[in-house]
Amino acid sequence: MKNLSAIRFTLIIIAALHFSACSGRQDTGRQTHGETPSYVIAIHGGAGTLSRDRMTREQQDEYTSKLNEALEAGEDILRSGGTGLEAVRAAIMIMEDSPLFNAGKGAVFTNQLRVELDASVMDGKTRNAGAIAGVTDIKNPILGAIAVMENSPHVMMAGSGASTFAAEQELELVENSYFHTRRRLDAVKRQIDAEKQGTVGAVALDTHGNLAAGTSTGGMSNKRYGRIGDSPVIGAGTWACNTTCAVSATGHGEYFIRNVVSYDISALMEYSGMSLEEASNHVINNKLVEAGGTGGVVAVDRHGNVSMPFNTEGMYRGYIKSTGEKEILIFRD
Repeated sequence: MKNLSAIRFTLIIIAALHFSACSGRQDTGRQTHGETPSYVIAIHGGAGTLSRDRMTREQQDEYTSKLNEALEAGEDILRSGGTGLEAVRAAIMIMEDSPLFNAGKGAVFTNQLRVELDASVMDGKTRNAGAIAGVTDIKNPILGAIAVMENSPHVMMAGSGASTFAAEQELELVENSYFHTRRRLDAVKRQIDAEKQGTVGAVALDTHGNLAAGTSTGGMSNKRYGRIGDSPVIGAGTWACNTTCAVSATGHGEYFIRNVVSYDISALMEYSGMSLEEASNHVINNKLVEAGGTGGVVAVDRHGNVSMPFNTEGMYRGYIKSTGEKEILIFRD
């Protein structure tokens, strides 16, 4: 009887720990000042070699306009009471459909002069997640990741298997040539690797108090051998947990995988009591730099705080809060 009681006690403790780990009940790293927003969405369009002297005013305006379009698409959903996952999906699809970003239509070429796409998504309430990797024909990869999360028992599918599943889910498939753009083809032919850090992502807090995150990319320009980066790796490129935060990353994927960057930010909040700003800056501007990695993240916590640190020259980024606060930025200053 004593052994049975001990087992029951242990199971209760395990269940309680599992529940509290992502229940949204902990007051982790609260830092909000002033009015607490009822919803927030933040996005990024990649980090890397971005400086004013390398971009015309017209180019800056073009990127700013598209980032604003993506933010407003997500905000429309949140304002009407939609979920964070729906807002993330809408914002990312806007960027996937644009040739400006290294995701979907504007994705970079591999060494074999084709496009291979990765994406992932995570629900902060349930910690359910889905991802696809190395696909060549799913028009909107973020939809593939969501389908894996919602309609399969798996977390990640890759290559032709992911495409077969997408077809079964009646997602739109396209020829690989749909993704091709002259800009990306010229870049890979000149063996320019500076665009390897272009990725899109979104994080959101909805009016129900739930967090969500998603990331989509064409990966590294001129990549070989079926290389997969961090974007489809849960905990590296994407993470969401209602107790702490939602994170989407962009940068040199190998370093984000090795350092489990997105989850590390959440873990520092959960176990060390750091605020979102403290945790994200520590990971991006200290730990990642020390490891030799470059890139950044956008993140939002359960209180509506936003953090968008990066250690490169610039990062396409922006956010909107229900309070009316809004920013869209490209450069460091």
